[in-house]
Amino acid sequence: MRLWKESYSFGLLFLFFVLILNFSVVVGEADAKRPKYLFKMASLAPAGSIWAQRFDQFAQEVKEKSGGEVGFKVYAGGVMGDDRAMFRKMKIGQLQGAGFTMTGIGEIVPDFRVMGIPYLFQSYEEVDEVLEKLMERQNEAFAEKGMVLIAMSEVGFIYTMSTIPISTLEDLRHSKSWAPEGDPVNLAFVKAVGISPIPLSLPDVLVSLQTGMVNTVFNSYYGSIVLQWFTKIKYITDLPFGYAYGALVIDKKAFDRLPEGHIDIIRKAAGKYFSGKLKDDTRRTNLEALETLKTNGISVIPADPAANATLAEFRDQAVKKSVGNYFSAEIYNEMMKILKAYRKLK
Repeated sequence: MRLWKESYSFGLLFLFFVLILNFSVVVGEADAKRPKYLFKMASLAPAGSIWAQRFDQFAQEVKEKSGGEVGFKVYAGGVMGDDRAMFRKMKIGQLQGAGFTMTGIGEIVPDFRVMGIPYLFQSYEEVDEVLEKLMERQNEAFAEKGMVLIAMSEVGFIYTMSTIPISTLEDLRHSKSWAPEGDPVNLAFVKAVGISPIPLSLPDVLVSLQTGMVNTVFNSYYGSIVLQWFTKIKYITDLPFGYAYGALVIDKKAFDRLPEGHIDIIRKAAGKYFSGKLKDDTRRTNLEALETLKTNGISVIPADPAANATLAEFRDQAVKKSVGNYFSAEIYNEMMKILKAYRKLK
């Protein structure tokens, strides 16, 4: 009997050590797979969109080239809330980074708004010239706010889209027009035009189109498809309203903990997938999206030829109100110097 008890006790002890050993192996394997530096990132970009696809490719390349030490966990499609909510979660460490719209991040880094002035750029070539030469200043502005600007992400030229035909300024003035919530530059412009806008966050726009709360919105061709706005709009006014873009940002404290080699890997991959491939993607897909919109019965309406000069006057009025209030005079003057020099050469 005693021998049986001793054998039984030994068996239990042996089983215990086996379980502990197996558990240690499982935990060890899990630790081996877990990145040493994990960045939890959020974005409003829907899963499956070109922005999300390129981020996935960027993350995969960083993982491979860092030997699995750097990883990204992505929360796409606004599941972490709008721009303001994502920034709050970065502040408390729940997120280490995010993909922001220019409207959202402009509340934290005002100088980032400067390229979103309506009716300013006339071509993508102008955009590229200004963006390249302003990048150093933008990097400094983000660093001052405790963030690292990994890349600027392009949305492209945006257009007036509506459920009613809009070809003149009077048509626009009588519309129920959306204005991005927290975007004082565009708000100053639409008020100068004589519009009483309805400010809404990006996730609220589709529902507002469905209910008739707004009947006029602004987006790129591709953006209107990805966000499903195209299911409600019927008309597009054939005159670019402005240029839209975003920012891929990482918390500076988290970023600075990385070894120099990993930082270099991230920056090179960001240049490849965002400044390079994503920019090409958005320009191509916007053209393809226009054809899709037409196929879905959406009409493109010519703008009143006389509207250009008048819109430029309203833009200048909005700029006077914006400089020194919504972005610095220094960055505006630098941008205009670059733009004027480029136009003179061309």
